[in-house]
Amino acid sequence: MRKTTKSPAVRRLTAATVALGSCLALAGPAGSAGAAPADPVPTVFFGDSYTSNFGIAPVNNQDSERGWCFQATDNYPAVATRSLADKGITLDIQSDVSCGSALVHHFWEKQELPFGAGELPPQQDALKPDTQLTVGSMGGNTLGFNRILKQCSDELRNPSLLPGDPVDGDEPAAKCGEFFETGDGKQWLDGQFERVGWELEELLERIGYFAPDAKRVLVGYPRLVPEDTTKCLTAAPGQTRLPFADVPQDALPVLDQIQKRLNDAMKKAAADAEGGADFVDLYASTGANTACDGADRGIGGLLEDSQLELLGTKIPWYAHPNAKGRDIQAKQVADKVEEILNR
Repeated sequence: MRKTTKSPAVRRLTAATVALGSCLALAGPAGSAGAAPADPVPTVFFGDSYTSNFGIAPVNNQDSERGWCFQATDNYPAVATRSLADKGITLDIQSDVSCGSALVHHFWEKQELPFGAGELPPQQDALKPDTQLTVGSMGGNTLGFNRILKQCSDELRNPSLLPGDPVDGDEPAAKCGEFFETGDGKQWLDGQFERVGWELEELLERIGYFAPDAKRVLVGYPRLVPEDTTKCLTAAPGQTRLPFADVPQDALPVLDQIQKRLNDAMKKAAADAEGGADFVDLYASTGANTACDGADRGIGGLLEDSQLELLGTKIPWYAHPNAKGRDIQAKQVADKVEEILNR
């Protein structure tokens, strides 16, 4: 894959826009520093199923093709917005275009919906020249975390709503830990991480171009696997299945290291972004709320029933945030937004 970059003309335009924004900020009233804006902040939320909060009911847009995004009516953008309003910070939500299964490149390319349900425009189309805040999570689907999970689970290799195929279906699920640490599996993983880095850089650049005054907030993913993986050998209260179903226990630390590497890649993309971007490090703050933390779990078990039904059948969480996890996401995001707007 070739890295996409802006032309010199676009880079000059972006630099000029950033410089102009800095000058306007310096020219503002001296008393405005340290106070959150009194006026509503035009905001766009973007992202994948961890922003749309797949698994939480009810969902928005049930009468249109966007219903296939499984965007919860009370996803973390909605909960964070209410929390900020309680503190006197009003977000003017211009759009929430988060959608399940979105890859990073769906920020600038159309997204095909499952089962031939149609297609959605690029998420960047929601940006406006007056957008002042952008918040969202992307990267996990581009990495192929669904394919990684299917590599490690015979049960997930059966037909399901979880898209994608295992990385190498000829390799047994029982050996997936070794597969991703050596040979072809490691080579595939390294290539995927390279792609994620390039595309997150492109995403942040595009926000800076189409919404030059917007603060950019990239939100990481909550931790799925605990440091002590023996906790994953016990079903959560009220459940009969283990949190990670038939994923081998010796593969769980490998999955955790892959997720930490993704978190580090996202953090780096935000730190390296021209003009600056902020990162919400959910991985670092959710170690006690993984899928294996019983009643404290913020992640629904891999094959645990979620709140959603399709054709009268419960849909599994597929390791997405449950209501507790959603609330943790919302609090961390609201705290970061408040910090940014009070600078």
